[in-house]
Amino acid sequence: MTEDRKKDAREKITLGGLVVKAGLRQADRAFLLGVLLEAATIRVGSAEHHRLKAKGGMAFQRERMKSAELTEAGSPVSAGSEKSNGE
Repeated sequence: MTEDRKKDAREKITLGGLVVKAGLRQADRAFLLGVLLEAATIRVGSAEHHRLKAKGGMAFQRERMKSAELTEAGSPVSAGSEKSNGE
């Protein structure tokens, strides 16, 4: 597999993981695409963009805190490798 194909596959896996993290594993594809198309109309830097980015950032932070608590409790779950800025 070429480096470009590996990078593309990893990006798709990561994006799929976001759908699962959002609790939308069971949502149908048309709904998901509709949601994403709506999100694509939000202007970067707008109040709505900031609100949604903050909401996503808080979800990542909650996940990191939960992972850290499990790790401290002796669980084999690692803290994960999400970027701190939620991107």
